[in-house]
Amino acid sequence: MTGHAKPRAFILLGGFRVMMRNWLYLTELAARDLRILVITSEGWRSTAERAMAKGEWPASLITETSFVEGEVGLEGAFTAGVIARVLSWRARYEIAGVFAVGEMFVEQTGITADMLGLPSPGLRASRACRSKYLQRAYLPEWSPQVTVIPAEDRFLADLAAVRFPSVLKPAGRRSSSGVRIVSDEAELRASLGSYPAGETLLAEDCVTGPEFSVETLVKDGRIRFESLTRKGTTEGEGPFFVELSHTVPAPDDPANARLLAANREIIERLGFADGIAHAELRLAPGGRVMLMEIAARTPGDGLMPLYHLATGQPLEPEVIKITLGEDICYPPPKRCSRQVYLPASTGTLSDVRVSYPGFGEPAWSAQGEAWPEIKPGHPDDPPALRAVLVLKQRGEALRPFTESDDRVVTYLIDARSIAELDELDAAVSGGIELITDEERKGEARHVGS
Repeated sequence: MTGHAKPRAFILLGGFRVMMRNWLYLTELAARDLRILVITSEGWRSTAERAMAKGEWPASLITETSFVEGEVGLEGAFTAGVIARVLSWRARYEIAGVFAVGEMFVEQTGITADMLGLPSPGLRASRACRSKYLQRAYLPEWSPQVTVIPAEDRFLADLAAVRFPSVLKPAGRRSSSGVRIVSDEAELRASLGSYPAGETLLAEDCVTGPEFSVETLVKDGRIRFESLTRKGTTEGEGPFFVELSHTVPAPDDPANARLLAANREIIERLGFADGIAHAELRLAPGGRVMLMEIAARTPGDGLMPLYHLATGQPLEPEVIKITLGEDICYPPPKRCSRQVYLPASTGTLSDVRVSYPGFGEPAWSAQGEAWPEIKPGHPDDPPALRAVLVLKQRGEALRPFTESDDRVVTYLIDARSIAELDELDAAVSGGIELITDEERKGEARHVGS
């Protein structure tokens, strides 16, 4: 030992693109003079190294990045690699906190925090929130009937208890990847071979009814903030489930109290200690609250900016405070905000045009590029279009939505009421045009004819 104090550092774990989208974590940590250490998957190496080598903001705020091999759907695939990196860093830094930005490393983050004696959701919550079949096992009161199909028994599984139509889903993926409806046992058995050999699958009752999420800040096992989000999906348009809209907060309804009460019981059952939880719930026919899944990490899509627009304050600093053992105080929403994804298109992406009064060009934010700053207004401001984001590159092939990564264009709006929000939504959606190469060539042929 030289006697010199180790520099204080904070470890962020997750997909590089998610960190760039939620860059307020980086600026909050940098403002605290903490070295920022990032663990992400090997698949993001070229994107991350290019951004850091060029000194591109916000990647320029990162002190070190480490890449680990693994596959998202396989249990424990990243654990050894993550622990090896953490042990190396522990020898050189004083680790002040850890947090999972995104789904990929939730379990490994819980293990790391427990190993270092740092605040986290806890081992039970971190493990169960990363496994859909463990959620069904721990939380039967809010779960649909389910048949678990272990990877090693996939083609010999007894499917007699499965009721159809059934939802077939991988136990450990994210972004609706691999989730689909199957209509009978023949279709179910035929679908089993389309999944990687090591994945555990679930076949569960197809639950209908409006879908919500609950975002919850928990400190020392106590809920310090909770809010209900209303979701819109592609349900009913085919066999897949892709989210198309989020509204914060959810419109007032007597059923909201039942949804929040169920979320509180779920948080308690999992022994959730410190962090942010994102539970996805449905209100089934008859009023029963059903858990689709719960995550022990930042909500995805644009929900973090939506909370910033609705409350006037970002969520990220509060999450960092929890992970550092500090007290928090986050306000309730004062406005209504919404994110919308435009419907699926096919062809090759050429351009996106926005014709809405007073709005400029859309932001192109694909392949790990940072989202622009989306600033909130005053609570009494008129309805506003805050951002239009293009999530693909020009020249990229577009396809019908089967998972979240297929989506192309999204916009974020806010207003003083749900009624104003709905009116603005209709106006904005009609003013955004997605243009493909095929359409542009057709226009050229028409002009030249």
